[in-house]
Amino acid sequence: MNMSKSNSGLQALPLVLITALVGGGLFFALGKFLPRSKGEDVVHGAPVQRGPLSISVIERGNLKAADAVSLKSEIEGQTTILKLLPEGTFVQEGELLCELDATELVDKQFQQEISVRNAEAAFVKSKQNYEIQKSQNDSDVKKAEQSLRFAQIDLEKFREGERRAKEAESDEAIQLAEEERTRAKDKLDWSRKLNEKGFLTDTEMEADRLSLSRAEIQLEQAKRDKDLLIRFQLPRDEADLVAKFEEGQRELERVKLQAAARIVDYEADMRTNEAKLTLEKEKLNKLESQIAKAKLYAPRSGMLVYAQEEGGRWGMENPIKEGTQVRERQEIVTIPSAAGMIAQVSLHESVLKQVHTGMRATIKVDALPGREFQGEVRFVAMMADQNTYWANPNLRLYRTEVTLADASPEMRPGMSCAIEIHVEDIADTLYVPVQSVQRRGEENLAFVEQGGAVQERVVEVGRYNDRWVQVLSGLSEGETVLLAPPAGFAATPEEANSAPIPGAPGLPAAPVADGASPRPEATASAPGGELPAAGAGAPGEARREGGAPSGGGGEGSHGRRGEGGGGGGQGGPRGRRGAESGKGG
Repeated sequence: MNMSKSNSGLQALPLVLITALVGGGLFFALGKFLPRSKGEDVVHGAPVQRGPLSISVIERGNLKAADAVSLKSEIEGQTTILKLLPEGTFVQEGELLCELDATELVDKQFQQEISVRNAEAAFVKSKQNYEIQKSQNDSDVKKAEQSLRFAQIDLEKFREGERRAKEAESDEAIQLAEEERTRAKDKLDWSRKLNEKGFLTDTEMEADRLSLSRAEIQLEQAKRDKDLLIRFQLPRDEADLVAKFEEGQRELERVKLQAAARIVDYEADMRTNEAKLTLEKEKLNKLESQIAKAKLYAPRSGMLVYAQEEGGRWGMENPIKEGTQVRERQEIVTIPSAAGMIAQVSLHESVLKQVHTGMRATIKVDALPGREFQGEVRFVAMMADQNTYWANPNLRLYRTEVTLADASPEMRPGMSCAIEIHVEDIADTLYVPVQSVQRRGEENLAFVEQGGAVQERVVEVGRYNDRWVQVLSGLSEGETVLLAPPAGFAATPEEANSAPIPGAPGLPAAPVADGASPRPEATASAPGGELPAAGAGAPGEARREGGAPSGGGGEGSHGRRGEGGGGGGQGGPRGRRGAESGKGG
């Protein structure tokens, strides 16, 4: 043990270290070592003893299955338990355990099925409209593409054939007109010769002259037609075909854009209706799933145990039974496995730093009297249990679990038990009752009775439990120390200087109880280093045995189950917690 650490921790002892424990427990245990006078069983003090000192934490807890399957309500909001198998029933895998009220969900399911059918009809209609518009768009685009292709062909036809054909046709017309004029001129010349010789009349010669004039006029007309064709008609025809081709290109682009715009509307409508249908189906599936979850089946064989919840705003929860209202995610039943048991306990913050995983523990089950089971601390919560805040805002408890190495088949989840966590065992040391050490300023004092007079001693103390405190120096084995400060004790150095302590006999104590044991290892709760406040007693076994030996009335477990803390003392740190919860005596 680190003495320096223990001494430094004890420098923060309260003004009056320990007052007399109310009740007769320690007096009973120590009475047989103290002197008697006038034929009465009167004790004047307690002897300084040497021997082993056990430091441990004792708390009440409950057994819990090491591995349990939990079944919770998965129905949204609140619902009512309609059917529930009796607690303790051995169930088989797949057996119906609990049925929750799903009447409202069934009504919603019927309405939702109608909504799904309406959504399906709207989706089918919008999908067909989409397909129709898609087909129409394809037709419009192909038609525009075909018109553009024809315009392109007409333009290529003009440039590559019609232009040259029309130019050649005008040239041929001019050539024919020239040949016709030549023939008419030759005929007129021949007619003139015949007329001169008297073989042809003037009238016939005049007809030939008119034929020559007609041929010349036709030649000039053919030349003018070619000129008009080259200068105006052909460029105009080409420009017209080019314009038709370009308009065809623009028309194709317009048709594509219009098709895309129209299809977007139909597609959006189809997608919207599809999303609505999906949403309505999801709602229906959710309702069907919720209705299915209204029946809880056993995932494995085992004993049925009703869930128990602690906490709530006023520290109360409705018991699990048929007709009980349960909320979503609330645990209803559990099926523990046969893998083993653990002891679950809540530790007060004053002893939390002394307990860590791996510590050895002893468990006593109330339902199995006379038997002790060995265990080991496997878990200590990092954060305080928030449920205890509602019962007592000043109370901070930390959930702790202890495994049982030798669990019995007779154990059942929920059984009450006492858990003793072994913190440290000091093999050999001096110790005195905790109430025999007082605090004044920075000093720890003890009052030694010698020959009817009281001597004040400055003592150095170390570790302690709920009954005993280790003495490192200042006292010797066999000396008798008072269990309370003598009359005139000054709690401050100033009072001590102005009012010296007179000699005074020790306080009388109650007679020794039959069977009482002074052994320090009999019980221990608070680890050493920080003694409890003045007037505190020992919870330990006192909580289980009606208050003895630490103080009248005992104390409550964690301020929840406790009904102790009565009489003059409060039964140690946990007794104070019982008083804080409003349940102490």
